[in-house]
Amino acid sequence: MPRLCFGCNARLYRGEQLLCTLCRNQLPLTEYTFNEENAVDRIFYGRIPVEKAASFLFYQEKGIVKNLIHTLKYRNQPQIGAFLGEWWGELLKSSGLGEQIECIIPVPLHPAKLRQRGYNQVTPFAKSLGAKLQVPMLESILIKTSNTRTQTRKKRWYRWQSSRDHYRLAKGTKIEGKKVLLVDDVITTGATLEACTRALKKARGTRVFIATMAVVP
Repeated sequence: MPRLCFGCNARLYRGEQLLCTLCRNQLPLTEYTFNEENAVDRIFYGRIPVEKAASFLFYQEKGIVKNLIHTLKYRNQPQIGAFLGEWWGELLKSSGLGEQIECIIPVPLHPAKLRQRGYNQVTPFAKSLGAKLQVPMLESILIKTSNTRTQTRKKRWYRWQSSRDHYRLAKGTKIEGKKVLLVDDVITTGATLEACTRALKKARGTRVFIATMAVVP
């Protein structure tokens, strides 16, 4: 079978990986860094102490980014996450982020959903970021305690209400005083990341940075 672009289904040619050159050039990069204030930082103002936050891409209701993330999550294509992590990780390496953090923690799936899907779509992205930034990824730090339905179409208040108590630290976790990078796929209201940050901060002195594949403008 010919290799096809995950953005437009065009045939890929030599040197192209997952996306054709046209789709890659059309990806809406945020150009947010971990050195300057940006719109992702402002999502968490007045809600939870976050050291710094950024996203790689803008997520829109129609377009390449939505196709990529939908395919990553629901069509058994984890290599998309690795591809995005390698790309953004290379850009972030020059900003010195690897010197600011000590470990990377992906937002977890509930065990039932993990068995159903077969993988956590955030994990390959987090692994690739860790490889580029030369910091370890720790997958067993956070635990999701309830299996909720997807929150994509839920209202802002309901997303926050249904997420706030659904994450906890694993027993025996030792991240006190560490600077951690919390990683997720798409950030809309920030409810899930806020809940995860609250859980992480129960370890005394933990400082949380946030990175996501995409953000809803």
